[in-house]
Amino acid sequence: MGPREQLVDTYVHIPPRHALERLATADAERHPAGAPHSVAEIVAHLAFWQDWFLARCDGDPRPMVDHAAAGWPAVTAGHWPEIQARFLGGLDRAVGLGEGEDQLVTPAIDFPPLAHYTVRDALTHVAQHNAHHLGQIVLLRQLMGQWPPPAGSWTW
Repeated sequence: MGPREQLVDTYVHIPPRHALERLATADAERHPAGAPHSVAEIVAHLAFWQDWFLARCDGDPRPMVDHAAAGWPAVTAGHWPEIQARFLGGLDRAVGLGEGEDQLVTPAIDFPPLAHYTVRDALTHVAQHNAHHLGQIVLLRQLMGQWPPPAGSWTW
């Protein structure tokens, strides 16, 4: 399974674009009762780490954040469209990185605990991290009565 199938056109879980499809800004930024994060906050978190991994794959020795909270950027009201676009644009960049077989085995990250990750490893990590949080987004959309999305999906 290549990066496109893991990140964008996945059949293992709902494709990210479908999970976020036609979600109004007010709903994306809403905290359903008892939820620690909004959809927008989760997607900002995904975009943050996706950008970090992609920067490392591009040779940018960006340091790891000091605290987990730094990987959850604040979401300013009304910025859902930009957050969504940043995340989806990052997916397209990630797929582009994964298209060259030679590049996939290039070391991308060289520090613990991710020491010696290749580009392929980094993209797999991003895909798994995204899948985890996309499941949270599906649940939040269910709680808001916004599921399934217009493109359809499994309903269980």
